[in-house]
Amino acid sequence: MNRFSRYNNLTGWVIFGIALVTYLLTVERTASFWDCGEFIACAFKLQVPHPPGAPFFLLLGRLFSMFSFGDLEKAAYWVNLLSVTGSAFTILFLFWTITMLARKILNKTDEALTMADTYLVLGAGVVGALAYTWSDSFWFSAVEAEVYGLSSFFTAIVIWAAFKWERIDDSAAANRWLLFIAYLVGLSIGVHLLNLVTIPALALIYYFKKYEKRSFWGIAVSFVIGLLILGIINSAIIPGLPTLAGQMELFFVNSMGLPYASGIAFFIVLFLGALVWGIRYSEKKSKEILNVSLLSLVFVLVGYMSYILVLVRAEFNPPINENNPNDVLSFVSYLKREQYGSRPLLFGPTYVDRPVSQKRGAPMYIKENGKYKIYDYKPEYEYPSGSSVLLPRMYSTQPRHVQLYQQMQNLPEGQRPNLANNISFMLSYQIGHMYWRYFLWNFVGRESDEEGAGTLLPWDAGKAYPSTIARNKAHDNYMMLPFLLGILGILYQYFRKRSDLLILALLFILTGVALVIYLNSPPEEPRERDYIYVGSFYIFTMWIGLGVMFLADAIKKVLSSETTRAIAATAVGLLVPAIMVAKGWDNHNRAHRYHSVDFAKNMLNTCAPNAILFTGGDNDTFPLWYVQEVEGFRTDVRVCNLSLLGTDWYIDQMKRKTYESEALPITLDRKNYLYGRNDVVPFYEVPGVKAGINLKEYISLIKQENRAIQVPLTSGDMTSILPSSVLFLPVDVEHVKNQKIVKEDLLPLLRDSISWNIGNRDLYKSDLIMLDIIANNDWKRPVYFSSTLGNSSYLNLKEYMQLEGYAYRLLPVKVDGASDGYVNSTVMYDRLMNHMAWRELNNPNTYYDNTYLGSPVLSARISFLRLINQLLTEGKKEEARAALKRSLETMPDKSIPYDQISVNFIAPALELGEDKIASDIAEKMAQRADENLTFAKESGNSGTRNSNLHLYILQSIMTTYQEEGKAEEAKKYEQLLQRHYGMAAFPK
Repeated sequence: MNRFSRYNNLTGWVIFGIALVTYLLTVERTASFWDCGEFIACAFKLQVPHPPGAPFFLLLGRLFSMFSFGDLEKAAYWVNLLSVTGSAFTILFLFWTITMLARKILNKTDEALTMADTYLVLGAGVVGALAYTWSDSFWFSAVEAEVYGLSSFFTAIVIWAAFKWERIDDSAAANRWLLFIAYLVGLSIGVHLLNLVTIPALALIYYFKKYEKRSFWGIAVSFVIGLLILGIINSAIIPGLPTLAGQMELFFVNSMGLPYASGIAFFIVLFLGALVWGIRYSEKKSKEILNVSLLSLVFVLVGYMSYILVLVRAEFNPPINENNPNDVLSFVSYLKREQYGSRPLLFGPTYVDRPVSQKRGAPMYIKENGKYKIYDYKPEYEYPSGSSVLLPRMYSTQPRHVQLYQQMQNLPEGQRPNLANNISFMLSYQIGHMYWRYFLWNFVGRESDEEGAGTLLPWDAGKAYPSTIARNKAHDNYMMLPFLLGILGILYQYFRKRSDLLILALLFILTGVALVIYLNSPPEEPRERDYIYVGSFYIFTMWIGLGVMFLADAIKKVLSSETTRAIAATAVGLLVPAIMVAKGWDNHNRAHRYHSVDFAKNMLNTCAPNAILFTGGDNDTFPLWYVQEVEGFRTDVRVCNLSLLGTDWYIDQMKRKTYESEALPITLDRKNYLYGRNDVVPFYEVPGVKAGINLKEYISLIKQENRAIQVPLTSGDMTSILPSSVLFLPVDVEHVKNQKIVKEDLLPLLRDSISWNIGNRDLYKSDLIMLDIIANNDWKRPVYFSSTLGNSSYLNLKEYMQLEGYAYRLLPVKVDGASDGYVNSTVMYDRLMNHMAWRELNNPNTYYDNTYLGSPVLSARISFLRLINQLLTEGKKEEARAALKRSLETMPDKSIPYDQISVNFIAPALELGEDKIASDIAEKMAQRADENLTFAKESGNSGTRNSNLHLYILQSIMTTYQEEGKAEEAKKYEQLLQRHYGMAAFPK
């Protein structure tokens, strides 16, 4: 090993160590929000997560979880370390890739490199690798159990291996590297498909090595071949092979009468036989390209075989088994992510277009009597002739999305967006807001971690931001230094090695803008999506590294010594990662952050034993899955996700016992809720039942597919309807009394039936199943609704609901006027004061982003507020005072800033004589509202939702003091309010 190789290897491992220590110190100690709880739970017990799954990630996660050695609370930490390790190795291979690119520019062999050259090359690698180590988006993914850290590792090692292959002259040795790359690509499929978009650029590396005479058409053909290879893997291999196996399975079983799996077995034998024959033929005929291609296909398939885990585990039907892909037909649907629908790419309808007819699509099968029986067909919607447009970026028909499209493009209602509107939306929002803004976050500066936050430019350093932004831990201004050094690296590579610049530029575009166009994002996302584009940011950090070589070249006239120039350029370049780590540490350090898990436990501890808990989206459900599946916490509670309750496979799971939780009382048969059956039950009022319908009888009629509640569709098929908006349910009063679930002062309100108006609305399948559970539970099991659900999910039953903490309990007692449920102060006080956990919420050094400051904190503050007000109503002042102080001690402003809910604590504080507490809340909130409104006015953003919110806060403070008879304080806040009053459409 020559001198440079020794230094290169040693320095690479040192950089790996720096990255590893960084991520070890800042990694989250437990399960984060979003998909992390689901992935950890699925890795811990090898279950089946949401499509298209990540089986290789789960296998490695399971291996890492074993290092917890039975300490269940540490299992999440160890699965998080999979991302830590994968991310640190990403940095290692990035360093080695940059040093390879730098050596190509110098055009010297490793042996010929001088000490100055060595310093310069290693300096470029160090600066570029550390810049990516501490970049905003990559660091975020590196410290949680998500697939993006490990996916970045596969991207890094594949690119490194491709450039390594380029340096090898021996054909046999080089071909082994191609097979290694193919295997890595196959493995990466079991983590995330992002790695595949690098293939067209890798085809250029192949072209530049194999052909000394290069031309535009040669480059274009190579790129097209790369796209074809990408298409073959993405379409012909990943879903294509299982689809062919499925077609053969249908033929063998349905047409030939053979047993299940016979067609699959025959396909496997046939396909493998063809592969073996092809490989032997290529060897005999000395067809090297064909031989390498077929062997590469074999290695891709070997890596792809990690997906067997999905089929095997789905067959065992674990508690988390999304889509239940236990046969080849459902497996194909799982791989294609069919449950998420599709988005138009190059040609399709816009948001104003509506389908005019529906035709039968692909058949849907169920296993029955040894055959695959068609039970229905997937609907295919037909649009009017001429409704499809080129590049349909504005396509979603969700009401909120339609409103945003119209606002963004200034389009009147009903007007069809043209090509110019679609391109404008793509450039301004999809590329500008959802990619370029993220790019600038990483290499220029980030305003804050608020949803939709903008960027910071160097001249923004002196701007007077309100304290909510200026003190935000994610308020990071890099003074544009990473961006400028990257531009210098691009220029240097342009003048010194244009072929490599073309390869990197293509990789940069494919993992950035091209991905934006392919994903075709709607105008609103549930969270920021910067983590999708880390591959693009990865490439840019290579240019940041090469920028060091530009600096060394630029100071040639100032410093004559090559060694001194290399060291000086490296030292200057190191300012870039230095400012990135200095600014980014506090908003990436997740040590001491536990509230995702505590929130889940608090939600479960709200529930009585053996409860049924209806939850909503990912953050309502995945942390609960984690604590039940991994830590074994409150497994008596059945978590029922309404987002999934409209799917047949999930309903099947709810009808089975899981751990300590018995099956849910769902009486509908599978034929009633199969995909395509009762997906929507339209409201169609029938005069004869206008007064109301017995819910139990209605569910029974649905089950029987009784014509009495059906109407014909235009297709000739029949569909069940909701014939009345009024529903009633008989109640066994004595049974309810014996259970002692209704507090004594509400017993006079107990009746022999409950009746409510569900509204003139269609029922979705999830609504229908909820009604089935409510109708047939007979109050035997406690039924809860998470307080974070949208209003429509409560089915207009809030007046029958009792708030007991983080969830509402459904009871057969109606409290008139309780539009937001009523509070059982005894139960709720016990829950909040004795059975809840809020670890580190009072630690000002712990970083909480918007996800934590959203529903988790709001749920806690709303629960305390409702409890305090109820206690005051009941005259229990000392308990109210204790609850008030506990809420402020648990979530103090220094760590969890006061929000729009906090302003409502002022009135009860004044009523309790806690004027100092009230004054502290009022002054801090008013000061921030004043700062934000002033900033909004000066920056031209007045009239926005945030401005209205701050005006509301000021008005609430003023009104509270007025109602409490404190004229002096009220006058002070009234004057402050009047100063800003004209800023927004706010009612007087």
